[in-house]
Amino acid sequence: MDSALFNALLPLAFFAVALLYSSVGHAGATGYLALMALAGLAPEVMRPTALVLNLAVASIAVVRFARANQLPWHTLPYFLLGSIPATYLAGSLEIPDEIYRPLLAAVLIAAALRLAVRAHSDASSERTALPPRRFVAALVGSVIGLLAGATGTGGGVFLTPLVIARRWASTRAAAGLSAGFILANSIAGLAARPASLDLLPATLPLALAAAAAGGLIGSELGARRVSLITLRRLLAAVMAIAAARLLAG
Repeated sequence: MDSALFNALLPLAFFAVALLYSSVGHAGATGYLALMALAGLAPEVMRPTALVLNLAVASIAVVRFARANQLPWHTLPYFLLGSIPATYLAGSLEIPDEIYRPLLAAVLIAAALRLAVRAHSDASSERTALPPRRFVAALVGSVIGLLAGATGTGGGVFLTPLVIARRWASTRAAAGLSAGFILANSIAGLAARPASLDLLPATLPLALAAAAAGGLIGSELGARRVSLITLRRLLAAVMAIAAARLLAG
């Protein structure tokens, strides 16, 4: 596809990513980064753009899950206690392109695998939940926060499967927890590099509107348990292709 045409279609693609991710309580940073990598955008543009789009979609998800009483406020602060300073620290670092590209590629591959292999588990039945110890939550938050800050993501793609696997929250509450986690980490990532906001593309308002619209629709579809498994697997394929492009330079 012609690069100019691809760039023109980016807002529509952002809409689709936000719709798919928000249906499971995520904001879509890995999807936005994959699309921008395919478009050939520079990392210094990709990271703040993905985080700003994250803010819009995660805010919508937080409101929806909070209204549904599916955001565990008693657990979230301990994850954030570790993640916010870690995200800020990693986000403030100057990461060379030769390190950032393979690191982001690894994150995209991990996210693609989650989308492709675990798509059905997002709609699984609720389980008895036992919140983690405060120290464990803070430690987990700090590790994921470092990865989130370094790559320009919110970290939810790693937190959600861990929370569900460890039975720290029910499936829907895990999605609500991740939404709050993503929102806070996206703010911390942007605060770490305020100068990066000057590099935001001129098309951001359109992209932001598209992502917000996708987030509104996706969160509603998720609430209604609409199956989007095939579409999520298609997105996983896009992310794998983007990872390959990053590794190829």
